[in-house]
Amino acid sequence: MEKAYSRMTAVWTYTGLILFPILILLGILMRANQGGVITVPADRFFSFLTLHGLGMAGTWFVIGMASNDYLLNKYARSPLVGNIVAYILTVIGVVLLIIATFIGKFSAGWYFLYPLPFYRTWEEWATPLFLVSIAVLGVGWLVWTLSMLIGILRKYSLSQALAWHYLRGKKEPEVPPFIVVLTATLIGIFICLLAGVTLLTLYFGEYLGWMKNDALLMKNLTFIFGHTLVNEMLYLAVAVLYELYPGFGHRAKWKTAWYVALSWNATFLIVMFAYFHHLYMDFVQPTGFQFIGQIASFLAPLPAAVVTIFSVLAYTYRNSMKWNLASLLYFYGVLGWAIGGVAAVLDATIVNNFVLHNTQWVPAHFHTYNLLGQIFFNLAFVVWFAEKVSGTPFSAGLSRSIFALLLLGGWGFVSMFYLSGTFSIPRRFNLYPPDLPLGTTLAKAAVVFAVLYLLGIIVFFFGASKRCVKAFSR
Repeated sequence: MEKAYSRMTAVWTYTGLILFPILILLGILMRANQGGVITVPADRFFSFLTLHGLGMAGTWFVIGMASNDYLLNKYARSPLVGNIVAYILTVIGVVLLIIATFIGKFSAGWYFLYPLPFYRTWEEWATPLFLVSIAVLGVGWLVWTLSMLIGILRKYSLSQALAWHYLRGKKEPEVPPFIVVLTATLIGIFICLLAGVTLLTLYFGEYLGWMKNDALLMKNLTFIFGHTLVNEMLYLAVAVLYELYPGFGHRAKWKTAWYVALSWNATFLIVMFAYFHHLYMDFVQPTGFQFIGQIASFLAPLPAAVVTIFSVLAYTYRNSMKWNLASLLYFYGVLGWAIGGVAAVLDATIVNNFVLHNTQWVPAHFHTYNLLGQIFFNLAFVVWFAEKVSGTPFSAGLSRSIFALLLLGGWGFVSMFYLSGTFSIPRRFNLYPPDLPLGTTLAKAAVVFAVLYLLGIIVFFFGASKRCVKAFSR
């Protein structure tokens, strides 16, 4: 059974590492267009934007799920069929999404906010096909989420898996931090996907002419689904960090304590309401919800991020660490997560939000904690997994080359977004007007850094792929 999970993990890894460079290339094309280096028609630009955003979120969500499913079998065995069904439906959903965006030119953006999908400035069939693609992906991920929860609940009760007994001062049965983080995250993912099912049901109802939807309700459902799911995607990667990072040092592995239990239970509750900061401009939203969004946005980083950051720093300090590509990606991924999180909190503050939210500060913060945080965590798992199944570590020279390209390219790329946001360069523009020449200049520079990051990923792909193939050997 472990061999079967290794093979499925390798399949997910290959799939993600093939899709990722393609999605990076779409981002480079968009920034090159904004920089005036090439010309991409407006309808094609926004179809690229839609596929790039959804593709990136989906790719790293499934890699996070696959890595957790693989490690979960150390403690509790989840049904492999959930993993396989999720892969089949993911492939089908991705193919449908590519057809809807590339051929049908569906361009409503990766959040596809209501009522944009019904404007139909693209092929008429592209809208229902896009909605079907999201539904197929959602069903596959829902099955996978439930199968992993089933595996956990076969071994632990729900209260044990969430470590509630630690809050009462008890330590038996012992529950590893990995299980606590993963359980809280999977429950959050389940809620997000249910919101997505409701959202898509309402979309299909209006598309078929059966009903007319309320725009505010649709926006709330969209952000419960999309915004919260992206946060949970990051926590999947953090769960793996809790399990693997202590293996790079010479101290005891991390154990669950009351503050770990409290932080992740609090995170599960708080993150469900942080999305309200995207609705500050919706003045018909009840005022109390806006206060909830402001408070939740301030509190959301504290439980998970602060506990994790201090745990990593405390474990690393004066420890004889084994510094290789995986451990470096974990350590510097924490840095990217922290900086991106601070930038997100700045944007989520109402007085700042009025100035920053429709500028490139927004893609700056989420590219930071995704590109330089969560993706670093996932790549670290890939390194660990590839070395484990092959028995062949990444060489020092290869590791240095990959790490230098990713670090220089990634931070240079997001810095152009931050500078653009600071000077109020708008986001979602395919071309900047003549009175915003700085936006064009910074976009050109961003292309150079993005190419460096892409080169690092290509080198990483070849290094990891030849090692992961050993998972299929007898």
